[in-house]
Amino acid sequence: MEIFFYYFRDSINSIILYYYLMKSINRRNFIKKTSQSAIALTAPFIVPSSVFGKNAPSNRINIGAIGNGRISRTHDMPGIWKNDFAQIMAVCDLDSKRAEDAKKLVNAFYSKRNGKDFDGVTVYHNYEELLKNKDIDAVVISTPDHWHAKIAVDAANARKHIYLQKPASLTITEGRKMADVVKKRKIKFQIGSQQRSSTQFRYAAELVRNGRIGKLQEVYVGLPGDPSGPEEKEMPIPKNLQYNTWLGSTPEVYYTENRVHPQVGYDRPGWLRCEQFGAGMITGWGAHHIDSAHWGMGTELTGPIEIWGHAEFPTSGLWDVHGIFKTEALYANGVKMIVSNELPNGVKFVGTDGWIWVTRGAYRATDSDPVNSDGTKPLDASDPKLLTSKIGDNEFKFIVSADHHRNWLESIRDNKNPIAPVEEAHRSCSACLLHHIAMKLDRKIKWNPDNEEFINDPQASAMLSRPQRKPFNI
Repeated sequence: MEIFFYYFRDSINSIILYYYLMKSINRRNFIKKTSQSAIALTAPFIVPSSVFGKNAPSNRINIGAIGNGRISRTHDMPGIWKNDFAQIMAVCDLDSKRAEDAKKLVNAFYSKRNGKDFDGVTVYHNYEELLKNKDIDAVVISTPDHWHAKIAVDAANARKHIYLQKPASLTITEGRKMADVVKKRKIKFQIGSQQRSSTQFRYAAELVRNGRIGKLQEVYVGLPGDPSGPEEKEMPIPKNLQYNTWLGSTPEVYYTENRVHPQVGYDRPGWLRCEQFGAGMITGWGAHHIDSAHWGMGTELTGPIEIWGHAEFPTSGLWDVHGIFKTEALYANGVKMIVSNELPNGVKFVGTDGWIWVTRGAYRATDSDPVNSDGTKPLDASDPKLLTSKIGDNEFKFIVSADHHRNWLESIRDNKNPIAPVEEAHRSCSACLLHHIAMKLDRKIKWNPDNEEFINDPQASAMLSRPQRKPFNI
């Protein structure tokens, strides 16, 4: 290898040969095999960046998409593939039909974009095998909620950067474990709280943080609701679905399609309405709006100190997440948060000198996302002049992100912090789960956000975690 570079290093042929070497040799193996040779050269071998450009294969971020259902197809994979310095090279799903559909979808996109046939996507049916692929730099995890923390922990330990769909975890205990591992491994982690990359949510939070409505007193969070459903009979497990693995750490229960996802099409899956796999809308949309509330409150790295409330739960049927509910929480800074499905979908900050309201408006991440149909403005205030207020250079400002997936990819490429990092993701999720625990107990609970422990409450403390079925436990 030393002789090879010696004779060609000063020739234009070396650049051409280097280009084809980079195309034919795995970039990590190439670096490993030639690092000692490069040191031995008597003169530096420099290839101008213009030869390859910033999006050369050696600079590209290779992505594995784990979980290929509705949110992956309509939101996460399109959010990745539109960036030319990243490429989806692998897909993985426990439903083989969905994995093959994802492969076809990604290949079709790249074929159309490149103007020639593309067949560069590898299919996996076991995410652990995908994580062993050393060519994969990062993963997008778009699985059901009960798999989020487990896969994220394993991905972090495999040194893969992580984009994780919200909510961060099924329980507070596993969320803390995940956050600790991600930070220990120094992984670039982004939670899918895309409202942080929305102009109106960032601006609303900055206005509140900079005192435009005086001293903040209350925050009202409106979430959509979930209906209950009928009883469902046991059905044969489809041959294309690894159902036992799909259940993961949760208890064994019989298969029925409305407990999992549709076998035809990609409509909203039934697992979203089963407490076995999630907590319902309090985490499903609460992970968005409570996160945005935390931004304005300045509590994104802590949590409430008292939580209380009530919810109605179905007494029969397969779908058993909460229905009508109202919960409240008090924070150490004196701000009170009220969360309910009977409030308009969005976040309202109320201070001593006025209020600011923010919501998504007509934006939808997926076709089934609820939107306000009552003409509510995406951004509103008690005084319209507030909405033209300029945030000064000496005032508090958030990182600016116009695209949530791209912000994560840029954090990997440029070695900088993403806009929705793991600790803040965990704190937003844990706040949602605290509201859920208050719903279940139907009484006030007291919380120490510093130690993440309930105060003198063994019954509540027992709800910080759930039994985990082996071998799917963290």
